[in-house]
Amino acid sequence: MHRIPQLRPKVGFVRCLRSARSFTVLALESSADDTCASVVTSSREILSNVVVRQDDMHEMFGGIHPYIAIEAHQRNMPGAVRRALEDAKIKADDVDGIAYTRGPGMGGCLSVGSNAAKTLAAALNKPLVGVHHMQAHALTPMLTAPESDLPQFPFLTLLISGGHTLLLLATSLTSFRILATTTDESVGRTFDKVSRKLDIPWSGMGPGAALEKFCATDHPGIEIPYIDPPLPLAMLGELAFSYSGLHSAVDRYITSRKGIQNLDLPTKLGLARAFQAAAVSQLEEKLALGLKWCQHHTVPIRHVVVSGGVASNTFLRERLKECLYQASPDVPVALLFPPPVLCTDNAAMIAWASMHRFLSGDYDDHSIELRSKWSIEKLTD
Repeated sequence: MHRIPQLRPKVGFVRCLRSARSFTVLALESSADDTCASVVTSSREILSNVVVRQDDMHEMFGGIHPYIAIEAHQRNMPGAVRRALEDAKIKADDVDGIAYTRGPGMGGCLSVGSNAAKTLAAALNKPLVGVHHMQAHALTPMLTAPESDLPQFPFLTLLISGGHTLLLLATSLTSFRILATTTDESVGRTFDKVSRKLDIPWSGMGPGAALEKFCATDHPGIEIPYIDPPLPLAMLGELAFSYSGLHSAVDRYITSRKGIQNLDLPTKLGLARAFQAAAVSQLEEKLALGLKWCQHHTVPIRHVVVSGGVASNTFLRERLKECLYQASPDVPVALLFPPPVLCTDNAAMIAWASMHRFLSGDYDDHSIELRSKWSIEKLTD
């Protein structure tokens, strides 16, 4: 793979694109259980964004079943690509480049998107770029935000999903420093586990989204009990995340009541809300610590980007707005979220994250390998 040229942090990506020729990317994403295809242009137009979900297939397993996911990707990818081209009203030959998720993710799932992208690129004689999944999440607001609100380097980015919990300092399109990561399990995985423990139906959505919806339900006239003892906040004062203790605390509470079948609706709702509040409080605390770290190291931060599947949580969005105001009352820090549909896995973000490489002529060879484990600090390795 060629070395990726970096844009200087003070040079706006979109400003550079204005002077570049028009470029259209077809991108594929299959790192977990969503089969995705999208067509995006260098002028920040999302011409199509196809997402084929598999939630109903995995609910009976309580999570993503790797073999079921791989088989579903193999069934769904051809149709997703066809739909993306049809929705974009273009033909395959009209595409200028093919992008795909190279990693990180589930190896077998990644291979479906990788093989499809390489085959398309070879057959159509188009350039190929493999993209880091979390880099794509971090750069999504550069595709979706109004030009007046685009994040400027350096900025902080909180990437929260079923596979990752990361607080990063972004200094360019390809340069990210990890300020905090999880020592055990991700916040999204913990949401999913607790949702299953509370026996909340998925109802056509993922378990984490189902828990959020359950917490938001209104029951007038029903008193919601206080959960005692309170659920813990982990690693206070440290730039590190930990969610296994919170998950275990919910387990212990349920066990102390002799099982979930002995929790009435008010208690179950109270426990779900207490968990969600504790999980989000940890994100708030680490974000505030990250801002202090930047201040101490004289790194001016004016934007915070929050992305990944958990970033679609409405309760989280409101809490983080208040957190930023409290952490930086004198110097405004803008909080940027992609639209909820682009917080979860999608191929539009993959297309956009590949765009600067296509425009600079920096392509990947068809023999490039997948990276199911890939630190975002080593994008150019």
